[in-house]
Amino acid sequence: MSNSFDFESALKALQSGKPLNGKDGVLTPLIKQLTEAALQAELEQHLESCEEPNRKNGSTTKTVKSSSGTFELNTPRDRTGSFEPQLIKKNQTKLTDEIDSKILSMFALGMSYSDIRQHVSDMYGLEVSQATISGITDRLIPEMKEWQQRPLDEVYPFVWLDAIHYKVKDNGRYVSKAVYSILGLTVEGKKELLGLYISQSEGANYWLSVLTDLHNRGVKDILIASVDGLTGFPEAIATIYPDTEVQLCVIHQIRHSMKYVASKNQKAFMHDLKPVYRAATREAAEMALDELELKWGSQYPLVLQSWRRKWENLSVYFKYPDYVRKAIYTTNAIEAVHRQFRKLTKTKGAFPNENSLMKLLYAGILNSSKKWTMPIQNWNLTLSQLAIYFDGRLDEVLDI
Repeated sequence: MSNSFDFESALKALQSGKPLNGKDGVLTPLIKQLTEAALQAELEQHLESCEEPNRKNGSTTKTVKSSSGTFELNTPRDRTGSFEPQLIKKNQTKLTDEIDSKILSMFALGMSYSDIRQHVSDMYGLEVSQATISGITDRLIPEMKEWQQRPLDEVYPFVWLDAIHYKVKDNGRYVSKAVYSILGLTVEGKKELLGLYISQSEGANYWLSVLTDLHNRGVKDILIASVDGLTGFPEAIATIYPDTEVQLCVIHQIRHSMKYVASKNQKAFMHDLKPVYRAATREAAEMALDELELKWGSQYPLVLQSWRRKWENLSVYFKYPDYVRKAIYTTNAIEAVHRQFRKLTKTKGAFPNENSLMKLLYAGILNSSKKWTMPIQNWNLTLSQLAIYFDGRLDEVLDI
């Protein structure tokens, strides 16, 4: 075993500004001493239990990485070679998984590989390659695939569906791919990301396959689905969940409408549009829509036709109280998740493959979902209203 740790010298080193951890850290010799002492104790216990004659036979040296720095560890050997150390196994080069955990934590915050390398070097005095970091983060892939296939609850009162787009390398060139996100609200009122899927582009046909996957994973019923204005989306949902009410995102519809209104008229048009989507009842909203069409219909017929064509799904929220309307009239809940994704990926122009993108988004959602521990506001009141509006569909899960 190495010489005893000199606490007096360590104290002086600390006072002179030497770091506690990391490269040349004050604690590193102590960690080395304690580890070697533990290995010696393991060997002595092993020798006592040997039935055949056996004894110590020197040691072998290997470089070990720890959260306190790198050091040369002397691992004791026995004569017969039957000793298998448990604290630091024969092929083990890391004292703990702390470094790997730190790397995964930094990765989940969106840090680049080069920044992670620098931080690991600063914190632990360790030099890790980009390939090593990639190997560590690749451990998320099988975990992510298992997460993507996990069983889900039978009923979700609310589900929000949307897609976000990224550049991904495919067959030697970078193409735009859509990542489909499904955020659900459980009967306890807590948010849960039900799945992440990736496809060449966003379309109702692929959403149909996503919804089929949800059904296959155990989702029997969705009360209300909030989606954007993608053509064919409500029909795709009705194919798998015919009893689900589909609310088109009002904010998406407003943004889409304003694209076709001349900039000089946008302020006035918005003033006349507000009574439509802010109305107290559906009847009042339809009267406001009639007035909007009388004033602007001849000038912007495409905008008014769009509202009329989609009105059945745009007006679903009017039948509910304010606290229910607030949750469903927009896809804001899933867009908040996408804002978190954009924070993670803002330094990445593109991704070399789908796995590199998906493992980053998965790491990010693991990090974000730690905060999803409380029900949404007014959930008990909302749930009691839903139990009335959707008579019988919540009885089994609520044990009514």
